[in-house]
Amino acid sequence: MRHQPLDELDEQILKIVINNARIPFLEVARACNVSGAAVHQRIRKLTDIGIIKGSNYIVDPEKMGYETCAFIGIYLKDPELFDDVVAALSKVQEVVECHYTTGKYDMFIKMYARNNRHLMKIIHDKLQGIGIARTETLISFTEGLHRQVPILSDSDEDDEKEFNLDEINDNY
Repeated sequence: MRHQPLDELDEQILKIVINNARIPFLEVARACNVSGAAVHQRIRKLTDIGIIKGSNYIVDPEKMGYETCAFIGIYLKDPELFDDVVAALSKVQEVVECHYTTGKYDMFIKMYARNNRHLMKIIHDKLQGIGIARTETLISFTEGLHRQVPILSDSDEDDEKEFNLDEINDNY
């Protein structure tokens, strides 16, 4: 899939809604100095071309009882099994991300478990026997940073127009 060029208004809108998907379009319009209809049309366009993939609520795994976040490097028995392993992993509800990677591992997954015992049970009962030769598990103590990709201008990445997003989002 190729890169979709954005104009300045698209970039401004994305910078605002990335930080608060629930902000009213009218408030985005005020910040961008355009009409609410223009923001609505731009959001629809950005969604139609696949730049915006939707909006959702973010659930805090720890508050839902998932105390252990783990990253697991997977060595496949045969790299041709990738699609089959992904299909099997998609049935393991605790797996939230799966990446086909270069380097040391064939695949890398992120998953949540209620505790270390639950993690061990998932690895033993659900991951073994689905085309995986072996795994290496890294447990995350805490997430230090989580954010969206930056919205950078194609013309001049160093000369971005800045918004006071904190001020805009403090209102909502």
